[in-house]
Amino acid sequence: MAAIFTAIASFFPPLLAPANQMTYDTQQFYNTTLAIIGGSGVAALSFRLMPPLSPAFRTRRLRALTLRDLRRLATGQIPPTPEDWKGRVYGRLSVLPDEALSLQRSQLVAALSVGTEIIKLRCNARPLDLGAELGEVLEAVARGDSVTATSRLTHLNAELAVRKSAEALHARGSVLAISEALTQHAAFFDDGAPG
Repeated sequence: MAAIFTAIASFFPPLLAPANQMTYDTQQFYNTTLAIIGGSGVAALSFRLMPPLSPAFRTRRLRALTLRDLRRLATGQIPPTPEDWKGRVYGRLSVLPDEALSLQRSQLVAALSVGTEIIKLRCNARPLDLGAELGEVLEAVARGDSVTATSRLTHLNAELAVRKSAEALHARGSVLAISEALTQHAAFFDDGAPG
């Protein structure tokens, strides 16, 4: 019902052309009406003429968008709120075609996990003074270099292992989750990397 009302409301100004001083031109009214209806018909017909995107293309596109957003998250270009990140990736998982392989689905879930853990690590970075080390890890993730990122994460884990605080324990959990995801899906995370 709301869609019908919106369509009617959007056609009201061009059809009736309300003005301070009303003028009635029947020929102009019919020409405008015919143009609007004809344009709407051509637009609807164009959607029928354009072929839908193949499931493989849609899957590739969703994976590429998620990987791009993960790299932007690693560089700090996306506001790091877990709800926004999860909502973005859940939305892509929900529209993933049924024909997508289970590996492709697991790659998107791994990207979801890595992004969430990056956000958690950023929250713990200041109290634990992880600025430089975490920066190197995130830079490697942004470049699509999972080998370097995993190596830096191993060093970061060793550094956090000697600390006995709850924050260090949470940070180690995040480090290990990112490291495992990068190792399991290295080909996905390195996909499209320069060089």
